[in-house]
Amino acid sequence: MGELLQNIVKKSPWIYRINAGSCNGCDVEMATTALIPRYDVERLGCRYCGSPKHADIVLISGPVTAVVKDKVLRVYDEIPNPKVVVAVGICPISGGVFRESYSIANQLDAYIPVDVNVPGCPPRPQAIIDGIAMAIEIWRKKF
Repeated sequence: MGELLQNIVKKSPWIYRINAGSCNGCDVEMATTALIPRYDVERLGCRYCGSPKHADIVLISGPVTAVVKDKVLRVYDEIPNPKVVVAVGICPISGGVFRESYSIANQLDAYIPVDVNVPGCPPRPQAIIDGIAMAIEIWRKKF
C-alpha cells in the first residue's frame, strides 16, 4: 500500500505562489498558466493550491523587498519537505530593475535555495510551464 501511495503522490505535485514584492507582471503570466486552456499547467499532472502547507512546488515572483522578506521566509518554512523552488521572472533572480534599490533586501537565493530559474520580464507562459516541468522532475527525484 505504501508504494502505491508513493506512486500516486509522485504524479500530482501541488503548486503554491508567493509574491515577494513584484509589479504583478509575473503573477499575471502565472495566472495564465492556471486559467487559459492553451497553457493549462494541469496537463503536467499538477495544480495550484491555496495553502503553503499542501504545496510541493513554490513559484516566487518579485524582488525580495525589505517589507515582505520575513513574511516570505515564514511562508516558505510552512511548505513541507521535499519542496522545489522556482524563481519566476528576473526580479527574484537578480533584483531586476529594482536591484540596489533602498527597498530591496537581496536576491531570492540569498535566503532560499532556488532549484529552477525562469528569466524574463515577465516570462512567457510557455517558459513558466517549462520551469514547472523541470521543477516536477526535480521534485520526483527528491521524493
